[in-house]
Amino acid sequence: MTRIFSRSEKLVIASHNPGKVSEIRALLKPLRIDVVGADELGLIEPEETGKTFTENAELKARLAAEASGLPALSDDSGMAVSALGGAPGIYSARWAGPKKDFSAAIKRVNDALLMTGSSDRSCSFICVLSLAWPDGHIESFEGRVSGTAVFPPRGSHGFGYDPIFQPTGYDLTFGEMVPQDKHAMSHRAHAFSQLLEQCLIPA
Repeated sequence: MTRIFSRSEKLVIASHNPGKVSEIRALLKPLRIDVVGADELGLIEPEETGKTFTENAELKARLAAEASGLPALSDDSGMAVSALGGAPGIYSARWAGPKKDFSAAIKRVNDALLMTGSSDRSCSFICVLSLAWPDGHIESFEGRVSGTAVFPPRGSHGFGYDPIFQPTGYDLTFGEMVPQDKHAMSHRAHAFSQLLEQCLIPA
């Protein structure tokens, strides 16, 4: 049975990515949940050893919940490019290297696409949100949004691969959208809507 999160509890955002923490805080703000980032608690960033977005999200949420003694919400997300066989996928952050240089990661995606010789630029953004409790219980939800990889990058909003992701049906990349517009239809928003319906329903 799905577990309901108590609004009286503090919630750890189990991420060390400032962009993700900011977006998750924005999604949670209307709910008036008391949140704290993993960095603020001095939690160690775990190695992502999972083979799927769900495995990595659950790993991070469980470790943060165990270390803090509080419920923890984690995110594992990335860009999957069709012509690259779904890459960079779960390795999206790692393509940016230890310095988290996403301009280099974007160039790597473009170079890899050019090497394929394919004109297919279809791609998806995928996000799994996992909510874990200190006793080991966990709930996970996946959101996806389809789009096209565009080059050169456009826009300065968002983070990561946002400047090259143009969602289907839109003329703007995520990097060109104002945050509230992206938050209304992103992969993270789709996952969050399921989390909201199942675990964060009003008391």
